Amino acid sequence: MSTKIHVAVDAQGRAVELQLGPGQEHDVLYGKALLASHEPKYVIADKGYDSDALIETIAEHGATAVIPPRSNRNEKRRYSKRRYKTRNLVERFFNRLKHYRRIATRYEKTARNYLTFVNLAATLVLLGVTVNTT
Repeated sequence: MSTKIHVAVDAQGRAVELQLGPGQEHDVLYGKALLASHEPKYVIADKGYDSDALIETIAEHGATAVIPPRSNRNEKRRYSKRRYKTRNLVERFFNRLKHYRRIATRYEKTARNYLTFVNLAATLVLLGVTVNTT
């Protein structure tokens, strides 16, 4: 019934990997797919990506996980709050992406077509094309 966009961005807030999934699936299921072809130094994500399996995968890639622990965790992990503040790059990317009405309102009926328009909008965001809202 709904769709989630999962994205990995670089240090400048540019999308490097996009995945589309059903809205009812948990975010952590897409963590490995977003990391598969990249070698980041740090993986900064929100609490939705907090799982021991993903933390191990990140460590196997030679990166440091900067993911706050969920509130129901028995053993709290430490993370860099200073580095976590840069997660706003992802939020800014989504904000720019939602300026494109076709993405924000999800006009497309099929996931394939919707992902195509998400990729197009992400490319326009990368190129710095602005949307006229008047």
